[in-house]
Amino acid sequence: MKTDHLETAVPTGVDPHQYTRALARVHEAVLAGQHPPVQPRPLIRQSWGRVRSQGVDPDRGGDCRPASSGEVEQRRATCGLTEDALLALRTGLVPAAQSAGHIVVIVDVDGRVLWRDGHPTVFRRADRLGFVEGASWAENAVGTNAIGTALVEDRPVQVHSAEHFVRTHHAWTCAAAPIHDAAGGRLLGAVDISGPADTVHPSTLALVHAVAGLAEARLRDAHRTRLDRLRAIAAPILAKLNGQALVTDRHGWVAASTGLPPIDRVVLPERHDAEQVWLPAFGACSFEPLPEGILLRPRGEQSVTGTRLVLDVGSARPTLTVHRETGSWTYQLSGRHADILVHLAANRAGNSAADLAEHLFADRTRTITVRAEMSRLRKRFADLLDHRPYRFLPDLDITVST
Repeated sequence: MKTDHLETAVPTGVDPHQYTRALARVHEAVLAGQHPPVQPRPLIRQSWGRVRSQGVDPDRGGDCRPASSGEVEQRRATCGLTEDALLALRTGLVPAAQSAGHIVVIVDVDGRVLWRDGHPTVFRRADRLGFVEGASWAENAVGTNAIGTALVEDRPVQVHSAEHFVRTHHAWTCAAAPIHDAAGGRLLGAVDISGPADTVHPSTLALVHAVAGLAEARLRDAHRTRLDRLRAIAAPILAKLNGQALVTDRHGWVAASTGLPPIDRVVLPERHDAEQVWLPAFGACSFEPLPEGILLRPRGEQSVTGTRLVLDVGSARPTLTVHRETGSWTYQLSGRHADILVHLAANRAGNSAADLAEHLFADRTRTITVRAEMSRLRKRFADLLDHRPYRFLPDLDITVST
């Protein structure tokens, strides 16, 4: 989980009631196109800009019907949260929420509410707002809010009163933290505590962040158990092979290998239906499915010459598709990684860490965050990206689809 900083909505030492009234004046000024008395937090300002560009109505939000009960059950079954992870979320947050007059909400990666628990009185208020199971709490549906904004930013977020873009949400305060899959690192959803605005407390964000971390720890435990099972399957298979080979799970985590230096993970394409794949670490590899995993046998390196990339950022989930002579593979990207790659595609000469920080955060000093993000990207696409400066390799043919 990203932990650049935990920025609470109400500054320490400030009277929350006076601050709430000040937020209302800022909100009205910004929506009226006037210069606000003070600027909203950068996180909120950026979110307001996104939701305004998406056409969200500040009086009633977007037009998004709640999912049916059948769809909610299907989403629960496929969201990636195990029973142990859900138990960690509930036991860590529900008692505190009930005593504080709050509710706990768990959403999937699309922002759909899958579970609610907590104080009955707040349930009734949430029902009147449409904050019910099956509802979408994504930014493009209900504007700036802790859940939707945490999913976009992929970090813990607290949103208080008039920081919400939609006026009907100003009576609320909420804090949410994203939850990631241990195997692939992909975003699974978020957990949130919400309640009346006058119950805002600075420790709520830290609590939600900590409990989300406990849930991710449960997911890591489950992942290790699955890798242990796969390791037992892989051992007799690899013992019979000559040359290089490795067995991974469906997310590329290595259970066992032979003839290769130690490696924790390889990046696999999303589709697993080809007899041969191309991997950044090994080039062309044969691809054989196993129970709960994959047997990979490297066939040799491959040049990037003739490689064509398509960055699709026009859909809800951005992707990078790599086209090579041996085939084409698609990789899903986070919003921030897609933003970085599009910027690099538009600036082929390269960018420094400070340049990217200016582009991402309008703050050239946030180079530590940029270097961490670029490290993650270069681990996934080592043969496509260069550093010093950060850029795509010159022989690549890149198309950006919006």
